[in-house]
Amino acid sequence: MSRQFVVQLENRPGELAHLARALGTRGIDIRHIASAGAGPLGCAFMTTSDDAAARDVLRGLGHPYMEGDPLVVDVEDRPGGLADRLEQLVAADVNVLGTMIVGRRQGTAQFVFCVDDAARARAALGETALHHAGVVG
Repeated sequence: MSRQFVVQLENRPGELAHLARALGTRGIDIRHIASAGAGPLGCAFMTTSDDAAARDVLRGLGHPYMEGDPLVVDVEDRPGGLADRLEQLVAADVNVLGTMIVGRRQGTAQFVFCVDDAARARAALGETALHHAGVVG
């Protein structure tokens, strides 16, 4: 399973495009990506087709980044549903490095959580909350 990268970017025009081009030039496919910016900083949350090559690109560009294990988690699609899941991780002392929503179905939202300790996260959330089918692979 691919790792999820949380990449720090400058929040200015062209930064995300530059990252995407650098990965593409190396033949690395971006499988999933989300991004955000606030003030001078931005970040991208992504999975790629080649973790080792992506690390090389990120180091070459000088972008600070973290990486973690991505878990696809079912979240009840209602106000407070996400908070409930995140508080389960807090109680297990699991740090969420990044998250993105990857799908919805009746009453359920599917999120990818990038976490610092997948084993503790799985134990805290219970296997019924987790999916590994192709979404992050």
